Amino acid sequence: MKPRLQTSLGQQLVMTPQLRQAIRLLQLSAVELQAEMTEALETNPLLEWADEEAGTLTATPEAAAGDDAAPAEERWDEAELDGWSERTGPAASEDDGLAAEQVAEQDTLHDHLLWQLHLSPLSPRDRTIGAALIEAVSEDGYLREPLEAIIASLGALAPDEDEVLTVLHQIQHFDPVGVAARSVAECMGVQLGALEADTPGRATALRIVDGWLERLPRLGADGLAAELGEPLTEVEAAIALLLSLDPRPGAQLGAVSADTYVTPDVVIWRQRGEWKVALSDQGRPRLRINRSYESLVSRASPADAAYLRGHLQEARWLLKNLEARGETLLRVTRCLVRRQCGFLEFGDGALRPLTLREVAAELGLHESTVSRAIARKYARTPRGTLPLRAFFASGVADGNGEETSSAAVQAMIRQLVAAENPRRPLSDAKLAETLRAAGVPVARRTVAKYRESIGIPSSQDRVRMA
Repeated sequence: MKPRLQTSLGQQLVMTPQLRQAIRLLQLSAVELQAEMTEALETNPLLEWADEEAGTLTATPEAAAGDDAAPAEERWDEAELDGWSERTGPAASEDDGLAAEQVAEQDTLHDHLLWQLHLSPLSPRDRTIGAALIEAVSEDGYLREPLEAIIASLGALAPDEDEVLTVLHQIQHFDPVGVAARSVAECMGVQLGALEADTPGRATALRIVDGWLERLPRLGADGLAAELGEPLTEVEAAIALLLSLDPRPGAQLGAVSADTYVTPDVVIWRQRGEWKVALSDQGRPRLRINRSYESLVSRASPADAAYLRGHLQEARWLLKNLEARGETLLRVTRCLVRRQCGFLEFGDGALRPLTLREVAAELGLHESTVSRAIARKYARTPRGTLPLRAFFASGVADGNGEETSSAAVQAMIRQLVAAENPRRPLSDAKLAETLRAAGVPVARRTVAKYRESIGIPSSQDRVRMA
């Protein structure tokens, strides 16, 4: 064949430094963004704080203006006017102290896994199977219930065991890797499978977890090397690799200490019956380009001019990406408020099932963009400071072909328990029966999981407490 030239048209996404910076800024929390901007100010002479007080983070007038800012001439009722800002929504009250003085609520293992399940490219049927598997995962990250019981809990869906195993294997590769394993050997095997093939000791470690793990303490390295027919150095490397793995992957998501605080990125408030959204004072730094240094570009020597032009370009990129970050965060939050206004008004009982895919489709964004936009972001609302992830919820199919969010089911359980006879508390089976009568068909096992997740003791314990 003779060499020849050929042209073709195509599209390719190029990760430019500007795009990388935009992606990184989008997923930063308010505190991390403040640290990032402080570092940028120290390294780039073309940047300066727009306010007199250096280091103060405030929302820009552009972000606060528009339909989310109350007109200055508009007269509010005294109750509405007290403690409200025309630019960035309601200010924190004295009782609240600083907006950052709200304790952060860390995600549970189940929330973390369900979050990744919504991000996975699975069919609705596989997502339902995955949700049932995740509900059966214990706090230490293991799947304690047999697959037959999980299949039975899925009712009319009636998946076969191979179908459930396929979804289970995908969940086992969620973060933390090895979660939802049915044994220590399977947990370590999944973690080993995620390592590079050339990892020292990996092949021998896989052989050990495949049938020799329980005998390892009795045989020791020497005996195991003889049984496997492997060099002692190879077996020792495999044992060292096994010791580096996490046999309890679910324990990584422990409870957060009481002295952990968050800074809200956005403010959500209600004005004249309409919900409003604005960036908080901490949600965006107010930076600008130093005009004095900018004017030196045209008058400096070639070497100095090249130095200043480079920093000027970086400063412009940063300001543009900060503007894009704020716009994306506002768009996503406004969509969440539109979808979950009932949750803001009435609480968890009115929380509707909502996934990343639905928000991304409505806004014309990629799911990963929505995920980054709400990662470690918090909103100050009339119900307190909430993570934006609290606006998302998995669903439980009801009798009308619609879905009720898991948070709404938990709220219903809480209400039923609060109204029960203390001398004859409702069992999990009775709670499930009552919920089915209300149009929410859930299994007794699911009721028990929800009851435990909201800290309600069992019916026997509630009798003793009465």
